[in-house]
Amino acid sequence: MTNFYSFHGTVTAISDFNPGYNQGCSKLFTLENELGSIVNFVVTPSTYFVDHEIVLVGDRVTGYFDGDLPAILIYPPQYQALVMVKDQPDQFTKVDHFDNQLVSSDGELKLNLSPYTQIVLTNGQLLSKYPGNRDLIVQYGPTTRSIPAQTTPYRIIVLCLTSQ
Repeated sequence: MTNFYSFHGTVTAISDFNPGYNQGCSKLFTLENELGSIVNFVVTPSTYFVDHEIVLVGDRVTGYFDGDLPAILIYPPQYQALVMVKDQPDQFTKVDHFDNQLVSSDGELKLNLSPYTQIVLTNGQLLSKYPGNRDLIVQYGPTTRSIPAQTTPYRIIVLCLTSQ
């Protein structure tokens, strides 16, 4: 179970990271939010970009990282990006651990599956098992006003991280 933390903002810079080794394979994305806070994300070939979107300077994105990993004490803070999500109109995305009842670890969202809910792995292949008790990327639209909010997701992407 990964303890996902996120930061949402506008990409202000993209540069090569660690240029001496595997030149061009890793990038440093600098994000700034509406309050002026800045975060750097190290983006590697293992970082999952939802819909394999190409992210450019000026795009609004959310970067997700493992909040339990140690972070170096520098400013701006720098985290290893696990998942990057480019903003899409009229669509929400939640990256979190969902229990066997498909309730997120923060208790804010419950998933109701339908026959039309697409459940896939990060490589695009269909999941052959129940998606509960896993780290998931959930793309959804409207929710109920209940606690937890409930939704029927458009798509669920299962993160089979090495820690699982």
